[in-house]
Amino acid sequence: MSVLLDQTERTAWITLDRPPLNVLDLSTIEELGATLERVQGDAAVDFLVLRGGGGRAFSAGVDVKDHTRERVPEMLEAVHGVIRRLFSLRQITVAQVRGACLGGGWELASSCDLVVASDDSVFATPEINVGCYPPVALARFPSQIGYHRAAELILTGTRLTAKEAMQFGLVNRVVGAHELCEAVESLLTDLKAKSAAVLGVALRGLRAMGMGGLEEALKTSERMYLDELLHTDDIEEGVQAFLAKRKPRWKHR
Repeated sequence: MSVLLDQTERTAWITLDRPPLNVLDLSTIEELGATLERVQGDAAVDFLVLRGGGGRAFSAGVDVKDHTRERVPEMLEAVHGVIRRLFSLRQITVAQVRGACLGGGWELASSCDLVVASDDSVFATPEINVGCYPPVALARFPSQIGYHRAAELILTGTRLTAKEAMQFGLVNRVVGAHELCEAVESLLTDLKAKSAAVLGVALRGLRAMGMGGLEEALKTSERMYLDELLHTDDIEEGVQAFLAKRKPRWKHR
């Protein structure tokens, strides 16, 4: 199993356990979706913490092998199914990030309600370097952090430190690596002291106000990916170059 589920008082802990970098292949994504479905139906759980196993990565993103023309439709459906399920959970979700948080991994973390990161974490959407783009980030980041910041991240693949990601508004708290677990527990303790009923209403309001238009934006991003991006020559070149560990030879078409 690549996805582990533990439960403590009112909290589900989901760990991506695919060392060394917790890369999300289709099997792992589907397993994560099934695990989220289990948590969604558990009335005893009010909070969910999503984290990466090991100390090197939350997740380095979706497996590049699943970015080929043949696999992309299935990959998009699986990844976006998980993202949509995260948004629909009644539980408050927290991403506990240490190490690399890249591409689809960052899209996953940023889809949680709160993000706590260690100061040695790095964030990026590097898909542009392999001839594609991050569909969820394309749909969400402009409204979250502003057009120009989103454009820089998506069009250049720029890496951010945890502190820079916090300055962008994409991370809530940054702590030392050895303080990360304690910081998440402290946040949960604070949340557990509130009324679960009131938190639930406030959470629904936050998501409704903060994600207005998201579903339409994500559909547009998906449609462009399938109908336009997949018809370029360079999407195949980017993936093959990455797998061959060489520089891409772009045709610019």
